[in-house]
Amino acid sequence: MSRQPDTWVFDLDNTLYPPTTGLADQINAHIRAYLCTLYGTDETGARHLQAQLVADHGTTLRGLMATRGIDPHDYLSFERSLDYGVLTPNADLAAALRALPGRRLVFTNGTAYHAEQALQRLGLTRCFDGVFDILAGQLLPKPFPESYQRFLTAFSVEPARAVFFDDLPVNLTVPEQLGMATVWVHGPPGPGPAPYEVLGARRRRVWDLVGFLHSLTAPAVKPWTM
Repeated sequence: MSRQPDTWVFDLDNTLYPPTTGLADQINAHIRAYLCTLYGTDETGARHLQAQLVADHGTTLRGLMATRGIDPHDYLSFERSLDYGVLTPNADLAAALRALPGRRLVFTNGTAYHAEQALQRLGLTRCFDGVFDILAGQLLPKPFPESYQRFLTAFSVEPARAVFFDDLPVNLTVPEQLGMATVWVHGPPGPGPAPYEVLGARRRRVWDLVGFLHSLTAPAVKPWTM
């Protein structure tokens, strides 16, 4: 007997809104400004430091905590300075999300405050049943396995019946190992009219998130067999 997904897990930045909004660019600009001040370096040096910290520790925050012992709350305060006005309501995405059967959750390496502000601007607040943020993960971000385990425990998620959406392939590795179906939200479009391509039995690459979500709930189409 087939078992269909009952939990839909979405990354936030560059997944529920596209990179073209510039919000993720704002985030990176604030991070580099923090690095410039902390290390007394210029923009070029900050970019190099950011890339190295992410490569070595998963995120800039985790790297700075490990190597410089920074206050994570001070670091994360930059989210209060972001211009969320670059995001606008996405009624089509809201409708596609609400049509999904089961729970819809956000799993972000940002804070709950960041998620709340972004979801409100996107008109998606009521589309989600919960948010798992960097603080709920005890400051251990994706793609660390411990963060996913804390998420699964917090929301009593059965991996075999969950689908995980993210714009970064590295963040999909652990979900796949845990038994989740995964969706890499990434352009540009592939050949043909479909909003996605099949990368495996339980793996998809999507360039039109709304179109893909609608395809999962269309009467003539069945989602993955779980």
